[in-house]
Amino acid sequence: MHTRIRPLLTVLLALALTGSAAAEEPSLSTRLDRVIDQALADQRIVGTVVLVAQDGKVIYHRAAGYADREAKRPMREDALFRLASMTKTIVSATALSLVDQGQLTLDEPITRWLPTFRPKLTDGREPPITVRQLLTHTAGLAYGLGEPETDPYLQAHVSNGLDQPGLDLDENLRRIASAPLLFEPGTQWNYSVATDVLGAVLIRAGGAPLPTLVERLITHPLGLTDTAFTVKAPARLAAVYTGERPSPARVDGYRHVPTETMNLRVDPRRAFNPRSFPSGGAGMIGTAKDYLTFLEAVRTGTLPGLKKTTQAQMTSHQLGALQQAAGPGWGFAFGAAVLVDPAQAHSPQSPGTYRWGGVYGHSWFVDPERRLTVVALSNTFPEGMSGAFPTALRDALYAPR
Repeated sequence: MHTRIRPLLTVLLALALTGSAAAEEPSLSTRLDRVIDQALADQRIVGTVVLVAQDGKVIYHRAAGYADREAKRPMREDALFRLASMTKTIVSATALSLVDQGQLTLDEPITRWLPTFRPKLTDGREPPITVRQLLTHTAGLAYGLGEPETDPYLQAHVSNGLDQPGLDLDENLRRIASAPLLFEPGTQWNYSVATDVLGAVLIRAGGAPLPTLVERLITHPLGLTDTAFTVKAPARLAAVYTGERPSPARVDGYRHVPTETMNLRVDPRRAFNPRSFPSGGAGMIGTAKDYLTFLEAVRTGTLPGLKKTTQAQMTSHQLGALQQAAGPGWGFAFGAAVLVDPAQAHSPQSPGTYRWGGVYGHSWFVDPERRLTVVALSNTFPEGMSGAFPTALRDALYAPR
């Protein structure tokens, strides 16, 4: 009898030890809290709002740090942020809605709507640019991220949608068209002011100002009451900081911020100047909650006014052999990067994951296979977009459980 009991006791002890080890594994909330707390303690970010949804249910939410450090105003989950390039995905969805309504076509030259917008190649040719090429950043345009003495966009005083408060759209289009195209449209990928040009196309095709079109087709049907091209509640707007050492520096006016990969020029006052053109690439203001709602509609294929097939295109690789567009292993869809090869990208995310962010300090991704949607907005750039913080958040989410 004793010999029969011993194996059973061994099994029970092993199960108990396994259960004990599992109990000691930090929970998802603990892992994410640690990442946020460490980023704040290291003064890599000033404040953040992080939301995580699984199968449409919010499983983690937290506001931490300061929305305004100098005023000692704590970050809140309903804080407003300058969304920067997160605007692109919303405006791209607006464009696709007009396509499905028959007011816009993907492969017709944009001179149908912008007859005077005719940028040239360096050899003097004027190749046609299509809506599809604007959506996929294959139009041959640029962003002016170089040095003033060598960058044609800076020499032409092109706005990136983040600077030059009060500049109107027609003048910026003229400046863009005066700079040479980088390549024959459709042959390469280059991140650019393409979505600002797309915004001008939408105005002509949709017969209304861009803010009106975005509200009518996307934000109002989804109930995104805080997301717009204007600051709806200034008291809730997060201040802007740049990630300098030993602590982030506040940015209230024009600032040139060189990083490892670009020379960024911003002026946060732009959001308050009613004469600033509504930048389709960088001009919206909104909350983490609103953006999560938008991304969940994208994930579930329930964007208002878009066909299922169109929504599938929006989140799938559109560049054929150009599978290194947004970095190793990342292709590009309509308004976001798409994970083509996780091994090349050194990412734990599933193939088909799409992501983007905003240079003021934001990142987001949707992993359709895991039905996971993540929005992480911060007020510190570029750390919140491309620093260690968003990578640590991602890795905490995919840690073995």
